[in-house]
Amino acid sequence: MKITLSVLKADVGSIGGHTKPIPEMIDVVRSEVQTAIDNNMIIDGFVSHTGDDIALIMSHTGGINYTPLHQFAWDTFLKATAVAQKYGLYGAGQDLLVDAPSGNLRGAGPGVAELEFDHNPTKSNKVRPAESFMVMTADKCGPGAYNLPLFLSFADPMYCAGLMLPKLIKGFRFHIIDMDNTTGDSIIQLDAPEDSYRIAALLRDNERFAIDSITSRTDNEPTVAVTAQRLHNVAGTYTGKDDPAAIVRNQGIFPAPEEILSPFAKAHYVGGDARGSHVMPLMPVAKDTPVTGIYCLPIVSCLGFSMDEAGRFASNYVDFFDNPAWDAVRLKAQDKAFEMRAQGWSGAAMLPYTELEYSGFRDTVTGLVNAFSIRTNGRENGRAVKDKPTRTSPAKR
Repeated sequence: MKITLSVLKADVGSIGGHTKPIPEMIDVVRSEVQTAIDNNMIIDGFVSHTGDDIALIMSHTGGINYTPLHQFAWDTFLKATAVAQKYGLYGAGQDLLVDAPSGNLRGAGPGVAELEFDHNPTKSNKVRPAESFMVMTADKCGPGAYNLPLFLSFADPMYCAGLMLPKLIKGFRFHIIDMDNTTGDSIIQLDAPEDSYRIAALLRDNERFAIDSITSRTDNEPTVAVTAQRLHNVAGTYTGKDDPAAIVRNQGIFPAPEEILSPFAKAHYVGGDARGSHVMPLMPVAKDTPVTGIYCLPIVSCLGFSMDEAGRFASNYVDFFDNPAWDAVRLKAQDKAFEMRAQGWSGAAMLPYTELEYSGFRDTVTGLVNAFSIRTNGRENGRAVKDKPTRTSPAKR
């Protein structure tokens, strides 16, 4: 059977600032998801949050961009928004950028990641005898936050030794999106390992280019889907950071969880943080972690699921970053954050002028730039410029 995994996430309000949704919001969302299961709209569903972003993780047979499912998610986010408004929470409905979605949620504000594939998890299935997958959700960072770790785990055998095995050695096809193109999804397909340098040349720019999806070249199986979009390109102004989510199928013909997660031990620098305009390390955290750290440190969580033949999730899940092994990485991220924040507003500590998310920053700089004038013949603004007197050294007095 064909099955679709859909992850739809949105920030629709949080308590005490950009921290976390309140339990009443999560209760409403979980109730709606259970109703969708009972009404056979979806096969199964799971609700979690990372920072202030609520994520709906669902399996169904409607395919990618399934309008009833996207409308259901929109209505659910609206109900959570109503709860946020009732309690006076910050940023209620922040990511709902239109009055109503047009067919699906892409371009309406909420993040959307979806994979559709043939699902037949039996011992006789040589390609995929069992279906396991991971869902990554991040907060306070841009959609290119997964560029480095996904490149390393799907294109670099130093991080994923499995790439040298016969099942994986043909490599993976990277679908990369140019997020600066607002007329539509502008995609290029590049193959690893042959195009690895070209892939790296694009993915180094996290603010413009991002991994949209990855496909196995061995079996043509969809492997990764990322919510690669820029909210300020949708809304025309800053409405919050893009906070990407990703679905990553693992094991067998794909990298194993440890190979996918090992690059996150870098706590690599990403754009985001306070006011969406700084550069800070990405900290791996357990699910349902609020943003209460220093300067809105960017965070990422990762959950692992298994799915039976009918498309139902196993009765439990694994929280990959909820493990003492990651405590050292969290301390590393804090140390890197302290060093970067000590640099304040200077240079690499903040995003470039063109990427500053709050329009007020750009307005300030633009106003000053417009006040500059060209110096000609020793004059500024038509006034003669006198040289300042120079102090004579004692030896020449």
